[in-house]
Amino acid sequence: MHILITNDDGIYAPGIKSLINALKQIGRITVAAPDKERSATGHAITMHSPIMAKSIDKYGEEIKAHAVSGTPADCVKLALDMFIKDDWPDIVVSGINNGPNLGTDVIYSGTVSGAIEASMMGVPSIAISMSDHRFISFEDAAAFTSKMVCKVFECSITSSPIFNINYPVCKPGEVKGAKITKLGIRKYRNNFIHREDPRGNRYYWMAGELEDLPQDDNSDIVAINNNYISITPLQFDLTHYKVMESIKGWESTFDLK
Repeated sequence: MHILITNDDGIYAPGIKSLINALKQIGRITVAAPDKERSATGHAITMHSPIMAKSIDKYGEEIKAHAVSGTPADCVKLALDMFIKDDWPDIVVSGINNGPNLGTDVIYSGTVSGAIEASMMGVPSIAISMSDHRFISFEDAAAFTSKMVCKVFECSITSSPIFNINYPVCKPGEVKGAKITKLGIRKYRNNFIHREDPRGNRYYWMAGELEDLPQDDNSDIVAINNNYISITPLQFDLTHYKVMESIKGWESTFDLK
């Protein structure tokens, strides 16, 4: 099995190191990750400046690792088009993210976007994140990811699915199991802090306090709050099919003469 690993915390982050150590036990590893932190970049790609890349030997001679000056989506696109174009991976794994990617926050996530880019290019993928920033180790999440990789590799899914995993931050014996979930809703209040520099110019820091919203019992947020590993299958097709069917009658009402 050939596994491509990326992330958005940067190629030197401890989360990607733990992931590499776990997954190299089950497959051959290639790494293409940002040369510095690229959190919350969403699915941005670099078009107006060159993308720099260099090989690094941080993870051993048997692992080809590339530090890329772009976003996670850039890393996956560049790896599949250039670095390993003649040796495509069986799966792409993005993470382990230092913090959650739950609910509607996946729209902003560089971690999830790395996985989505893989799916767009025809490779199944996993995004793995810790449910909270307050944790000691990535090791349990990395071990679970290796099990998940094997399941995805062995199953007969014909498409290129994306699995968004959030691993609960709690004592190992308190993890209750895994649940297949849907995306919950995440909203924030007091999103900006307003300040002024010494010359009186305004500037803003984006911050925000998470709102406590009612959630579907099958959501990833409820699962994590109850110490379950959340596994949410995603897709990049944003078409709203229910609305699409309901507005088909509009087609004959537009007079373009």
